[in-house]
Amino acid sequence: MSMRVATFASSDRLLDAAMRVQARESEATMQQASGKQSSDYGGLGTTAGRVISLQSSVSLSKSYASAAATAGSRVEQMYDAVGSMIDLLTSIKSDTISFDEQTTGTGTLATTASGTLDQIVSLMNSKYDGRYLFAGSATDTAPVDVSDLTSQTVPTSADTSYYQGNDDVLSVKVSAEQTVSYGVTADAAPFEQAIRALSLLTGGATDSDTLSEANDLIADALDGLTTTQATLSVKASTLQAAETDQADYQTFATSVVSNLSDADVAAVASSLSTYQTQLKAAYSAIGTIRSLSLADYLK
Repeated sequence: MSMRVATFASSDRLLDAAMRVQARESEATMQQASGKQSSDYGGLGTTAGRVISLQSSVSLSKSYASAAATAGSRVEQMYDAVGSMIDLLTSIKSDTISFDEQTTGTGTLATTASGTLDQIVSLMNSKYDGRYLFAGSATDTAPVDVSDLTSQTVPTSADTSYYQGNDDVLSVKVSAEQTVSYGVTADAAPFEQAIRALSLLTGGATDSDTLSEANDLIADALDGLTTTQATLSVKASTLQAAETDQADYQTFATSVVSNLSDADVAAVASSLSTYQTQLKAAYSAIGTIRSLSLADYLK
């Protein structure tokens, strides 16, 4: 039956209201399913800019944290390598001090020193994640090569001709305001002193002057390496603190983003129930209006 003109306007208004409620119901259904206020930034209104800014800052923070973690791992490897050097030098120093040509044998100390030198060189050429640790920024170049090192006699002088790296000090940016330098190069005095002392002992001379200078060089190298290790420990702590700071910021920023963009599921569920009730009533009313006729009214 055709709708009368008198009932058309009422039906049209109800239908328009029902469509608006249906749109809100669809939005609430989406929010309930996703847990988000909107599927895009446009639905966040005036808070969209803040959400985008915070999300960008979290991504940048993750980059800073990753860089700090990688540098921290490199520093830990350096620390361990220097610690191993200290152990080796302490052992050879003890052998040198207690050396007795009559009971030990002339060649024994030279052999021990040669083996220790090989291990020290190997430690100075340590790599982490495919990059040399003690070569400055020349991380693809082994920093130490003693194959062409010139033998010296007492008194010796500093010689870093073995060093193949550069003098760049490695650093890492761990925040917008903070950059941490952490590099140690194998041409530093303690490294050079260790190599010079061991090279001297490897030559086989066991006179008092040679042993005395070797001992002095090893003692100086041990002092320097101990200081180097302490410095590396401080750098490791600094990098770890920077990584923690970034993780704390990420937690805070992510929480703010969540507060700005997440939907209140309980409130959404309540609203969704209300919208469904309203829709049911609206469509029922529309159906009733559409079915009205003058004959029904005159009965």
